[in-house]
Amino acid sequence: MMKKQTTSRIARIQAMEERYDHVLAALDELERAEARLAGLRDDIAALREYYESGKWRKDFEADEKGLVPRDLKRGVLSEDGLWDLLERVDK
Repeated sequence: MMKKQTTSRIARIQAMEERYDHVLAALDELERAEARLAGLRDDIAALREYYESGKWRKDFEADEKGLVPRDLKRGVLSEDGLWDLLERVDK
């Protein structure tokens, strides 16, 4: 009976250790991501200013009229992309 309890205890400890390691790794990753995001405050502020100033709307409309080169990377001009990004930052 003692051996079964010991085996059960060891298995439980190993299982909990694995969970502990997973949670610890996720928290470490989250803290690194939060620190990285905090370092992007100037970028976030610039994007918010661009969106709220009306310049984004003008650039969006120019793109809709074909005045922006098609081969130019312009994800920032996607209809909801920038707004969604800023909303995610605000959460």
